Formats: sequence, structure tokens, C-alpha cells
Amino acid sequence: MAGNGRTVRDLRRANRTVVLQRLYFDGPLSRFELGPATGLSSGSVSNVVADLIADGLVEEAGSVDSDGGRPRTLLRVAPASGHMIGVDVGETRVRVELFDLALTELARTERPLEQQRYEVEVIVDHIRSGIDEVLAAADLAPERLLGVGIGVPGIVELTADRGAVVHGQTIGWDAVPLESLLRDGSPLPDGVPYFIDNGARTLGQAEMWFGAGRGAGNALVVLFGSGVGACLVTPEVRHGRAVEWGHLTVRVRGRRCRCGALGCLEAYAGAESLLARWREEGGRVPEDTDEETALTTMLAAAYPADGAEPDPVALAVLEETAEYLGAGLSDLINLFQPERILMGGWAGLQLGSRFLPAVRRHALSYALRHPAERVTIELGRLGPDAVTVGAAILPLADFFDRGGRRPAPDPAAPAPAWHTALRDRVPR
Repeated sequence: MAGNGRTVRDLRRANRTVVLQRLYFDGPLSRFELGPATGLSSGSVSNVVADLIADGLVEEAGSVDSDGGRPRTLLRVAPASGHMIGVDVGETRVRVELFDLALTELARTERPLEQQRYEVEVIVDHIRSGIDEVLAAADLAPERLLGVGIGVPGIVELTADRGAVVHGQTIGWDAVPLESLLRDGSPLPDGVPYFIDNGARTLGQAEMWFGAGRGAGNALVVLFGSGVGACLVTPEVRHGRAVEWGHLTVRVRGRRCRCGALGCLEAYAGAESLLARWREEGGRVPEDTDEETALTTMLAAAYPADGAEPDPVALAVLEETAEYLGAGLSDLINLFQPERILMGGWAGLQLGSRFLPAVRRHALSYALRHPAERVTIELGRLGPDAVTVGAAILPLADFFDRGGRRPAPDPAAPAPAWHTALRDRVPR
């Protein structure tokens, strides 16, 4: 038994975790460099590296000259030593992607959602069939998966008896036991875990690990799609916390939100409400078109590429939406005083650099001066795949937390504490 109640096994796992993390985020590194990077002794580094190489998790990646000595061998995490699936239950489609350990995409598939219909059975079938398809495309055995991460709209509750339960009021999901439904008749072995979380949080996790949030200790990542959501990352909640930002009341007795309440930010700032307000003002949107195509039509009207006169109604609705978004961001700035705010989501990416300056201007004008002077507001860098990348990070973080050990194939075992696994995994 080691000090503080930790066993030798606990210490070994912790040492493997820290070495894997540093190689993953900062590698390739030599054994000599791993010492100061991890705080471990040279003997401990040698032992851990030998174990990881024997397990096939670490491999050599060339060498570099040393000062007057033999060249030092560089080490890296072996990309083929693990695989994860990321799933984005989005607003217009279900996207499923297969990644190797380096988060290189190996296969993908998409299942369109008809008129944003979120029937539980349909979503479950899309996820199951999507998993089958990407595994077959990559010729990968299901047993080789570290897990399946899934980003969903709504609040996710982890329960002891039913696993992850989704409360998605805006999509008509009332305590849906999604994990249990996926496990029943699952194409995956019992030893392959599911990790389910809010889509804004998976987006935030991806941007913090690999995107525009890297290096920030206090950030907000905003998902702007049909509705709006946010993920807060601070030193106290390094793993990120989903914030139901879209359902702050911005106007008493205002427009009805799709959650049923009146005056929510989402009733004014989401793409769904933006397009609805344009239609109400006479905007011409093709019938039976999806939201992404409709928003493209609106943007073309507001910002014509051929030098034609812009549609003043489309411009006015976009400006009003930018002001509502900016006002909503000012609340986040005042409450949390973040270093950075990053905007992602399919609608945020479509609106992009034309829209962001107006959002930024309104946010800074509504916020208190001191926190407003310290924050930057920019677009996320990971594009439309950010939610699936973030979802795949969930099993990856759990794998790190286990020191690179796969979960035991025991369906009765307690659910992995992957919220804790994410806590201190933000790269330096």
C-alpha cells in the first residue's frame, strides 16, 4: 500500500496515464524529455515506457541528436493501438465517425433526419446501423473499440440502473434511457462502453483539446445551431459543464420557445427562430427544404455575391439575431469572466466571419467594461466534425484515466467515472 491510501497499482496506473498524456499532446518525446515533462524519475519513466511498448501503446518515432552523446530515440503513442467512435445526434442528421487513437478519421456515415424528427427508435437505429457501417468500412472488429461517445441535445443524467438518461425537452425526450436502449440488441460486445453527454459539452471538449480553446483555462464554447447552447470550462470545472444558456429568459412574454416557455434566448437567436422571423417578414424560403439549405438561401439574400442589392429584410433579421446573441453572451461574460468565447455549431460556422463582428460588438457593448476588455470572441476551428471529435474524446479520456488499460468486459461493473477522467485532461 502506498501513502494516502493509494496502492502500488494506483501509482502504476497514474504513472502510465501521465506518460501517455504527455506523449499524446506533446510527443514525439524522448525518455530524457519525459522526465521533466511528467515529474517522474528517469527510472520510473524507463519502467513505464517499457510497459507501454510491451502493451503496443507506444512506439518509436525516429531519433534526435543529443549534446555530445548517442542520438535519443523519440517515442509516440501508437495510433493503431486503439479506436473510438464518435456520434453526433445533431439537429439535421446523425453523424457517426470512427477514429484511431490519434483521432484520425477512418470511416464516417451520416443519417439525415426528416424535418428534425427525433423519434427515439429512429435515433437508436441510426446510431446502431451507423456503428455497423463504419466498423465494416474500416474492417475493424467491434472488440477493438475503446468505446462509443455520443453527443446529444438535452441534459444527461447518469443513473445506477439505466446508465445515461437523456432529458431533451426541446426534442420531446422525457427521461429517455438512451444507453439501455442502445445496449439492448447492441452490435457491440458488453465490454465496449457507451459514453453519452450533451452535444455542447462534447463540442467544447474538442475545441479545448485540439481547437481554438487550447491553452485557455477559462473559456466558453457556444454551439449555435437550430438552438443555442454552451459549455463552460474553468479551473474549477476543467472537464467542462454544459450550460442551458439558450433557455435564459431575454424577453418577458416574448416569443414561444420550442421548450414551451416564453422569451427564451433560443426563441430569438437559434437558426430555427432566425428563419421563422425571416419568413414572417416576407422572406422567401423554398418549401420542404432543410434548415441548412434555408439558412444558405437567407445568407445569399443578405450578402449577394454578384454585386446585387442585399435583401434589407434578411439583413435586418440577421442584425437583430446578432444583437440577441451578443446580449446573451454579455450575460456569460458578466457571470463567468472567460478569457475566450468560441462559437461553433453548423449555423455558427455558416454565418461565420460575416456575422461574428456584429455579435462581438453587441456582446462587448452590453457586458461590464472590465470583463469585456479581457475576453476574445472568435469562431471555433474544428468545423462541422467538432461534436463527433468531442464525443470520441469521451472514451479516449476514460482510456487515459485507466492508464491505457481497456475496461474489463463485465456488464455488471460500475459505470466508468468519465466525467472525472476528463477533469485534468486539458492539454497544457
